[in-house]
Amino acid sequence: MNRLIRASIPCHLALLAAAFSLTAASLAEEEKVTPGGPLSDTASRGVTARDPSTIVREGDTYWCFYTGRGVPSLKSKDLVTWERGPRVLDKAPEWISKEVPKNDGVYWAPDLLKVGDQYLLYYSVSSFGAMHSAIGLATTPTLNPEDPAFRWTDHGPIVQSRDGSDFNTIDPSVFQDEDGKLWLSFGSQWSGLKLVELDPKTGKRLKPDEPMTPIAAGQSIEAPWIYKRKGFYYLFLNRGNCCAGNKSTYHIKVGRSKDITGPYEAKDGALMIDGGGTMVLDIKIGTLTGPGHAGIVEKDGKSWFSCHFEADERMGGKATLGVMPIEWTEDGWPEVKPPDAGK
Repeated sequence: MNRLIRASIPCHLALLAAAFSLTAASLAEEEKVTPGGPLSDTASRGVTARDPSTIVREGDTYWCFYTGRGVPSLKSKDLVTWERGPRVLDKAPEWISKEVPKNDGVYWAPDLLKVGDQYLLYYSVSSFGAMHSAIGLATTPTLNPEDPAFRWTDHGPIVQSRDGSDFNTIDPSVFQDEDGKLWLSFGSQWSGLKLVELDPKTGKRLKPDEPMTPIAAGQSIEAPWIYKRKGFYYLFLNRGNCCAGNKSTYHIKVGRSKDITGPYEAKDGALMIDGGGTMVLDIKIGTLTGPGHAGIVEKDGKSWFSCHFEADERMGGKATLGVMPIEWTEDGWPEVKPPDAGK
């Protein structure tokens, strides 16, 4: 979630807040939920959410978490009609007031994955335009609030950044490889996106003293998400600036690598660490503007690509959740085409 206009100016705290900030009122507005259209029709028209997590399935229910107070959730039986689920955190964990005192209780861009018998949910704690940030971890054995075992437990910060650093610890994305190794990618602006290895038993950093691995850099960058297919690791990410409604310049690009640590290359061979990337969804697609925060979910043997759009003209310019078909070219590159984008 972009909190900074990255530009060649002396002050690295040039804020989006003046023009693009998400107020508490706008976040509350984005938590309204209304039914969507058919699954091929971007699935979720009318469902407001910003910075959605990977959509995960437990039993017959799909779950998605997104930016808001306490990390709100959505649930669906079919990826089309959504309703609001419970928040992850009813009150702010004690560590936040000490570690990120300027945070206002809104937690950004969560992501989650089931590892063993627990769901691990990572969330960003920060403030607009700041490097003083942290990524927290909360766990639960089930996402179903009707299950007696349902209970979110917060485990404190996993990675942190401070003013004066050259990286920012927001926009977490969790990935588990076939060998059981667990990884967290994250980052926004400054020196770009980072990767660290996690301990699958705790969800925390496996070797906190080891240097972070840089995986992508360049102007206006954030929101990594890693996906593995046929021996390649695909790194989806955002470039451009968010939080500006139909003036957003957010767009999604991708590169791939044979190694999770990179180097990630675009289709034209340009390295993502040098600013490269192959376009997945451009800034403007019909009535939709500013795609961000990629994910892929499987349903009925088909793959579906999820993200938000910063603005949907059919919804009065509000952010909307999108779920669209994704296909792969013969040479292994993703293609996402919202079929109703011009309607």
